[in-house]
Amino acid sequence: MAKELGVGIIGCGNISTTYFSLAPLFKGLKVLACADINMEAARARAEEYKVKAQTIDELLANDELDVIVNLTIPDAHFPVSKRILEAGKHVYSEKPLVLTLEQGEELRRIAKEKGLAVGCAPDTFLGGAHQLARKFIDDGGIGRITSGSCHVMSPGMEMWHPNPDFFFLPGGGPILDLGPYYVANLINLIGPVKRVGAMTSMASPTRTITSQPRNGEIIPVKTPTTIQALLEFVSGARITLTASWDVWSHRHANMELYGTEGSLYVPDPNFFGGTVEASGRDKDIKPLENWAHPFGIANQESPSGARANYRTAGLADMAASLIDGRDARCSLDRTLHGVDVMTSILKSGEEGRFIDLTTTCTQPAALGIEEAQALLK
Repeated sequence: MAKELGVGIIGCGNISTTYFSLAPLFKGLKVLACADINMEAARARAEEYKVKAQTIDELLANDELDVIVNLTIPDAHFPVSKRILEAGKHVYSEKPLVLTLEQGEELRRIAKEKGLAVGCAPDTFLGGAHQLARKFIDDGGIGRITSGSCHVMSPGMEMWHPNPDFFFLPGGGPILDLGPYYVANLINLIGPVKRVGAMTSMASPTRTITSQPRNGEIIPVKTPTTIQALLEFVSGARITLTASWDVWSHRHANMELYGTEGSLYVPDPNFFGGTVEASGRDKDIKPLENWAHPFGIANQESPSGARANYRTAGLADMAASLIDGRDARCSLDRTLHGVDVMTSILKSGEEGRFIDLTTTCTQPAALGIEEAQALLK
């Protein structure tokens, strides 16, 4: 296979700028074209990033493209990814890959038939902070992980997003929107999940938009906005996960893991960087010694200061896996297991019982300093 894959992008909304601007950091990727149901949006991105604007049909038929990135809205992820596979192209999708396990199994079937790869975000678990946490765990830093807690909570999206409707409809909600970051990192750090139990609720059947341009408009809420889940891992670890858009403020850490020899404090899995802290049996919590991981180096300014942003690392790793003939870290098996975890959590909340998962996966290979450097130009 060629040492560089031609990349096309379907979906030219806000998230597309991240892929267009960060893909040039990595080996093995060359973005050549983009498409959108709104050709004006496709032309604008094509002009901005000096690529070709095409219709979706033209993009799917473009022989220069090996892999297509699916950046459409979540409800369109399955049909668009299915069309990409049927056109003979590899797929890399934004999260969530699909909204049901059945949709994911259909993509797996088509991909296997055609000898194609499917990958999916999030790839933030490849960040320097989370790989440092992984190394510390693998080196026995806190012994065997027995339990832990994860919290991702806020008041919601209607205060800042111009069109927040889809966040509060089936296929949205905090567990499918933000849960992928937490579940992917837990699989990275601990491995696959065995079963889940959950309680779900919503604070209100409606939301009032306070952002512009729709300030004052009332929208319906048709999916749970607070999810309190318990995940039992194949390893025996039991982790609580709370995901909510009904919380105005809190003091919970994003992720804490407790082991037989100590505790580990992991920064927000929505980002690549951050400070990892740990304690031993002495209960003395200290930052881990920083390491020179390339995906932990700040490369972007944000309202909260400089931060590391290497989104598309998962796409680059997938490209390298296709070229080198190895397993991709953001693989279909791991992504589909994550979908199984999240949809089973919602099902448990509806039915009031524990749900045994029907999928499993392996932990992704750790991404050390040298492996990360090998992905960069």
